[in-house]
Amino acid sequence: QVQLVESGGGSVQAGGSLRLSCAASGSTSRWCYIGWFRPVPGKKREGVAVILRGGGITDYADSVKGRFTISQDNAKNTWYLQMNSLKPEDTAMYYCAARRSCTMDGLLDPDEYDYWGQGTQVTVSS
Repeated sequence: QVQLVESGGGSVQAGGSLRLSCAASGSTSRWCYIGWFRPVPGKKREGVAVILRGGGITDYADSVKGRFTISQDNAKNTWYLQMNSLKPEDTAMYYCAARRSCTMDGLLDPDEYDYWGQGTQVTVSS
């Protein structure tokens, strides 16, 4: 059974940093991309950052470019989202997700992802 477990969320002041982790277990060998998502008003969820398993390709939402960094430790089946210079508008539940498709279409589209974790809450106060 595939499982994704997020951790690392919390409450910080604006300008602070957090590092989220996503630990995977089960049959993960066919996953191609891992992404981080958060809900936003008017949308189901928006893609925040995505990485090709094994490296080489990353993509970010414009709203987080230069502030967030996605990375991975393949040996540990764990993915990370380093969030710096946090803003109150970054407050959300953050979910990690995995997708089997290896095409480059819709990398930040949550509908393209097959497996989801339960989320970890990030709260940024001004």
